[in-house]
This record gives sequence, C-alpha cells and structure tokens, in this order.
Amino acid sequence: MRFSVVMDARIRLNVDMKSSEMSIGDLAARFGLAAHVLRHWESMGLLAPARDPAGRRRYTAADITRVAAILRAKEAGLSLEAIGVLAAGAGPARQRDILSREAEALRRRITAAQASLELIECALGCDHADITECAHFKQAVADRIGTAAASPSHRLGGKPM
Repeated sequence: MRFSVVMDARIRLNVDMKSSEMSIGDLAARFGLAAHVLRHWESMGLLAPARDPAGRRRYTAADITRVAAILRAKEAGLSLEAIGVLAAGAGPARQRDILSREAEALRRRITAAQASLELIECALGCDHADITECAHFKQAVADRIGTAAASPSHRLGGKPM
C-alpha cells in the first residue's frame, strides 16, 4: 500500500512537470466552463492563447490567472464589454466612468432581486391557496403591465402596501 502511494505521487509529479500549458478542454474543465465560452472570450479580445504547431490553443499560467480575473469580474456584475475595456488598460477617468455605470446597473439588479424576494416571501406567508388570488400578487402583476389595481388588502414585511 505504501509503495502505491509513493508511486501515485511520482506519477502526479511527472504529469504536473510535463508542461505548464493547458488545452482549451483542460482550462474549461478547471473552471467549470464550456470550451465555447473561452473561444467567445477570445473572439472578444479577452484572451489571446498561444498556439501549438498544429494550431491548437495552449493556455499558460497567465491565461489561467486572466480567466480567474474575468470570472471574478463577472461575479461582481461587470459585463464582458466592460471587462474588456478595463483589461485593455483604460485610463483612470475611463475606468471610474465604467465602474460607476456598472455599479449603478448592479444596484438596479439588486433592487429588482429584492422586490422578487419580497414577492416570494409574501406568497409563502399568504393565506390564499392560489397565489393569483393574493392582492399583493395582483398588484405586482398590474404594476408590471402598467395598470392600476385595487390596493392590496394585506401587508408585506409589516409595511402597508
């Protein structure tokens, strides 16, 4: 048993030392992405992998770091277009402008998500067996289509509707 553990460690070490470059499939798998996502990012100028003699993409440690940075920026709510401009080295004023716009867009998404959560929580606490009979739900639907509806007959989060 001890021999196999040492052997496994040696094999893993040799594989890791073989090459510091990764294929598109390996890089995609490392981050849980589909390979077409990396190709799309390349088409947008976010990635520029080296190519081997056969023309296959080869990703280096720098590319791995760049993919992680792109994913983190996306998690922060930045669009791919904004990430591209920021990554291209936009000046400080341009960076602030982009980040300000992205922050405002994120605030709008947070507000919409909070309203959605309130609607769901209201439905969970609603006495109606059918949510479509709930006055709050009816008002939310009316608001969505831009029509006036009767005032809700119950409260959401302890506040008048």
